[in-house]
Amino acid sequence: MRTSLQAWVAFTAVLGLATGPGAAAAKLRVAASITDLASIASSVGGDQVEVFAIARPNTDVHRVEVLPSYMVRVAKADLYLKVGLGLDQWADGIIDGSRNAKLQVLDCGRGITPLEKPTQVNASMGDVHPLGNPHYWLDPRNGAIVAQEIAGELGRLDPAHADAYAARAETFAKEAAACRTRGQQMLANLPARTLFTYHASWVYFTHAFGLDIVGTAEPVPGIPPTAKHLAALVRIAKERKVPLLLQETYFSDDAGKFLARQTGLRMVKVAPSCESPQAGSYLAHIEQVARLLSGASVAPGAEAEVKP
Repeated sequence: MRTSLQAWVAFTAVLGLATGPGAAAAKLRVAASITDLASIASSVGGDQVEVFAIARPNTDVHRVEVLPSYMVRVAKADLYLKVGLGLDQWADGIIDGSRNAKLQVLDCGRGITPLEKPTQVNASMGDVHPLGNPHYWLDPRNGAIVAQEIAGELGRLDPAHADAYAARAETFAKEAAACRTRGQQMLANLPARTLFTYHASWVYFTHAFGLDIVGTAEPVPGIPPTAKHLAALVRIAKERKVPLLLQETYFSDDAGKFLARQTGLRMVKVAPSCESPQAGSYLAHIEQVARLLSGASVAPGAEAEVKP
């Protein structure tokens, strides 16, 4: 009897140490549709969070296959970060399939002022988003807005660290501003401020850094280039001396190589999302895109390409 009593006392003492005031709180598990939101959450959450992303950085975020393995991972999460603005509707299938009753969902686009919001939408316009262009994360100023949204949500889930989340979001906003300044300095000496893009992914990036998109390889969003449309781009490139084509890694580079042969422009292929969900990856990626466009790390006449 004494042995059993002593064992019980010892067990309850250990339990008290494990759950007492000095015990380490469990980390919040944060899932995100894309690595960019995940990286921002890592910067804001610090050591209090575990973060993972669903879509790979070199994936077309419009088209992500919903897999059971994603549902299993999200089933253990406390918070899900959606891009919003109609981009990652596939995330709803993952969230519903996870059957996670405690999961909180944050639409990270809710505080963003969208660009290119159409007044009307019809089939002739291609893959146009009725709520506006959803690729807002490519402007670091919007990244700072997202950081504030995430800090608020983390603070509600974990009030004990709310002040720390808010402080990290403030620090992140300063880092985002510095990132934009460095990018502007890199791009200051471009021979022209005009460029082509393949898809409409880069509208927020060019808005942030003072560049002017004067044409896209797609005639309308989601429709592959046609010979007639490419011929029109060649005329524009020659008339306006367009020096660059900025293209996502997951599209064919046939159109870009044709334009390069016909006009001498430089094609820069890079994913519109950062490499990893780690803190710092998001801002480093934006700065990397600016560096590639500036030609600072590319030999003259060479094609720049980054594959995560």
